Amino acid sequence: MTYSIKDISQILGLSIYTIRFYDKEGLLPFVSRNKSGNREFTESDLNLFKVICCLKNSGMQIKDIKRYIDFCMEGANTIDARKKLLFEHRKEILQQIEELNKSLEIVDFKIEMYEAPNAIEIINEQRRHAYEEKRENKLLQTDEAGNI
Repeated sequence: MTYSIKDISQILGLSIYTIRFYDKEGLLPFVSRNKSGNREFTESDLNLFKVICCLKNSGMQIKDIKRYIDFCMEGANTIDARKKLLFEHRKEILQQIEELNKSLEIVDFKIEMYEAPNAIEIINEQRRHAYEEKRENKLLQTDEAGNI
């Protein structure tokens, strides 16, 4: 089975422009063209494209994705280089996950606070404390009339 660029666009949720950009950047050296000159993708191409999207979505830079694809195109003798590149990227993903988990904890804490029966009192106390802290440190911003 083969796929057109429109098919790939719909399957992967990418714009045709993005697919053409990836091709221009050298990420799609495996893509063939039919007699009309249009890109034509196979199931294997689609699977490799999914890997490209995974790497991009997880923060890998285009130049590094290109290196990975180049390694793939060179064959089995680049397995060690591919593994090294993916292990490095894996470390970055784990760091992102850790940072996202910390952010999630803060968001969950805030949601819990806003759902508390005494949310209004909590918010008012936080505002009062922030105001007092600014006042004590002489950091209050006032307008020309002296209002905060």
